[in-house]
Order: sequence, then structure tokens, then C-alpha cells
Amino acid sequence: MGPGEDDYCSFTKAVEHLGDRWSLLILSDLTLFGPQGFNALAIGLPGRISRSVLADRLHKLENMGLVTHIGTRGKEDPYQLTAVGHGLGPTIRSLRGWAATWLPEDPGMVEQDPDIVMAWLSRSTEAARLPSRRTVVEFKVRHQRETRCWLVLARGQSPYACFEDPLLDDTRYVYVEASATVLLALSRGALTWRDALSDGSLTASGDPKLTGHLSEWFGESPLRTSDR
Repeated sequence: MGPGEDDYCSFTKAVEHLGDRWSLLILSDLTLFGPQGFNALAIGLPGRISRSVLADRLHKLENMGLVTHIGTRGKEDPYQLTAVGHGLGPTIRSLRGWAATWLPEDPGMVEQDPDIVMAWLSRSTEAARLPSRRTVVEFKVRHQRETRCWLVLARGQSPYACFEDPLLDDTRYVYVEASATVLLALSRGALTWRDALSDGSLTASGDPKLTGHLSEWFGESPLRTSDR
């Protein structure tokens, strides 16, 4: 075995054990928020994790020596990181820092995983200019197929994305159609909402009292600001 090959094998094994979606998210939650019970983890983890999958991943992380369960194994007896698990803290924080500046180049990824672009669009909203009543921007994203997602906006509230229709009153919807490429450009700040509406690369329909203010709700992308 050549120099460093044993380290490479160890790294490969670590990736094999931690490379699924949920294990790293569980470790991230325990790193950032401290000990948590089973139900708190099930509710707090982003996405939809089944209770059986959560139980399986926690059991696996316990077997790896990264997580321990305090108490009598009741559902709200907390799970916490072991000393070895805490050793992953700097790596997890570094990965989260990198993710906070990442946006895919491939429009196909927007189609497969639109939550990344929705997060960037949420960050570019102008808090003081958002509608006073809760309003839904429904995005119909075109690429190889059509994808729909929803962004809920209201002054005084943090914008949030939905991947199922939130079913507000029809009068509170703005319907936006654009290609995945255009949404990426808006997310990066390479295109403004006003220009996209003017040149027709993005269309909006709904109550004119809402659609007329659409371009005011979104300001400069944080990505463009950080590039400076």
C-alpha cells in the first residue's frame, strides 16, 4: 500500500457511511442545535423523513460512535453527539458555509431540485416592499419538462418555498412562467425581474394589483453582492 492509501481507504469508508442524505442532516442538526429528542428531529429536519428511516439512521450513527442516546430510549430522551461526533463539527460548518454560496450551473438541476433556486430567490426579496397580505408566487419552470413550485411572501414574515400548492385564495396568486435558465440568471443577479418581464423571458399573470408590483418584491441577488 503506497503512502496515504490507508487514509484514502478510511476516507472512502467514511463517505460510504455518511454519504446518504439523512445522516449528514441529522449530524448537522445535532451540531447546530444540540441534543434533541426523536420527535424534535423528525419535525425539525428539512424535507420529509419517515420515522422508520430516522430510526434506522440514528441507529447507524450510534453504531458508528457518532451519536448517543441519553436516558431510557423514550421518544423524547435526547440524542446527542459523542466526542467523535463533535469532531465532525468544523467539517459540517465548513460544508454549510460552502453550500450558502452554491448555485448549480445546469438548468436540469433546477428542474430536479428547485429548492436551491427558490432559496436564492427568497434571499433576494425586499422585505419592506413585500405585499401586506400573504401572497403566493407560483412558478411554472420550463426545461425538459414542466415543474411547479410556490414562494409565499408577506411583509413582516420570512419568505418560504413550497413544493405543494399552499392553497391560498385564488386572488392572492401571481403566476410566473420562465425557463430554468432565466430563473438561474435571476438568482445570480445576471438578470433583473424588470428586464425579464420587459423582454418576455418571464411572464406573469394574475391580479394586476399584484403583478404590477412583482418586480418590486425582488431586489439584487446576494450572489451578485458577494461577487463585488
